[in-house]
Amino acid sequence: MWVDLPQTPAQWHRRIWALTWPMILANLTIPMVGAVDTAVMGRLPDAAYIGAVAVGSTILTAIYWIFGFLRMGTTGLTAQAMGRRDLPELVAVGGRAAILALLLGLALVVTQQPLHDLAFWIFQASSQVESLASDYFLIRIWGAPAAFVHLVNLGILFGLQRMGATLVISVLLNVSNVALDLLFVIGFGWGVEGVAIGTIVSEWLAAIVGVIIVIKALEQSGWPRTRPAGLLNRHRLTDLFRVSGNLIVRSFFVQFPFMTYTALSASLGDLVLAANAILMQFFLVMAYGLDSVANTTETLTGHAFGARNSAQLRTASAYAFMWGGLMAFGATIVYAVFGDAIVSLMTRLPEVREAANQYRLWATLAPMVCVWAFLFDGIFIGTTRTVELRNSMFAALVIYLLTLWLTFDALGNNAIWLAMMTFMVARSILLGAHYPKLLRLAASKPDV
Repeated sequence: MWVDLPQTPAQWHRRIWALTWPMILANLTIPMVGAVDTAVMGRLPDAAYIGAVAVGSTILTAIYWIFGFLRMGTTGLTAQAMGRRDLPELVAVGGRAAILALLLGLALVVTQQPLHDLAFWIFQASSQVESLASDYFLIRIWGAPAAFVHLVNLGILFGLQRMGATLVISVLLNVSNVALDLLFVIGFGWGVEGVAIGTIVSEWLAAIVGVIIVIKALEQSGWPRTRPAGLLNRHRLTDLFRVSGNLIVRSFFVQFPFMTYTALSASLGDLVLAANAILMQFFLVMAYGLDSVANTTETLTGHAFGARNSAQLRTASAYAFMWGGLMAFGATIVYAVFGDAIVSLMTRLPEVREAANQYRLWATLAPMVCVWAFLFDGIFIGTTRTVELRNSMFAALVIYLLTLWLTFDALGNNAIWLAMMTFMVARSILLGAHYPKLLRLAASKPDV
């Protein structure tokens, strides 16, 4: 039932590859949905359709990423329970997170109108883009409970090192979404509404199938399918809310640059907004692809931290950085060679292609700049050192805003990209400064 960490270099490479390759495929399907959404809208006769999906999906992605603690916190707590070989807590972690996910998802549905009004007050775009994006938002928000349960499902499976199962769920979610997009938009002519409806149907399907897979995985780990002991344990609930609270704040700090990215792009006109929407697909494909190693890092470092094994924590981190760096270099090469062809696939509009290619160098360099931030995130999420995550993200956000303030008037869209890259570098440096303390904590006596 219990999985031990590797001991030899060959074992480490095999384990990291075994955990990472399913996540590469699973994670790459996530931004592919956004890419297909953009490509489908790009076949329509106005750049406003691309911009509307960009604005609507950015708003919802920002909201959902703020609640990404449901996945991240669950992964760290599950992996640490695995490291301690604590089966009752292993099951209880999932139960607590699932209840919280449903409650939060329902809260978003209930408060959808105030959220809508606030979001569209922040995002100033043309009247046509805003009208289409509003329709998209008010349909998509009904998938929030399913999306949050899906995050918990992934968190449990990551912590259990069941990456193959996460691949099944993620492929189901994203392939069904692509198929429904094509059916509803190209087939039925439903436009932006068709994209939104296809997404929420896929989210509910994946959530239900995911719950079934998680239950079976826990049973295979030894759970007799009884009510988990300690589900409402006050100390454990306090720990969950502590981790969750810090991760919520951290996720807001991480998302703020992405929200301002789209808002500032919109302020520069529909053409720049459409070009940046395409280049953001480059960024998201890169981010989700490299996050596959970060996800592996979470479960391995969380396991080592739960077992209080400082040497294995250091080793897991080193191998993760080796693999992440190689993958980032490969992604940069692919973007450098095939970037122009990818842009051409995303839109038929020549003016949008020209604008996207004008700024494409930023997206090409992004993998080598960003990978280190993703990997440090994985280490601190797996070990649930959320105070350090929160504080480092706040400091990085201040640096981002200062960079934007100093350069936007002079550099325009280039300043948006420069500030984003500066934000990523600052995250890496600030979290790296906390890493030695993390190793000392891993060698100490556990608190629980």
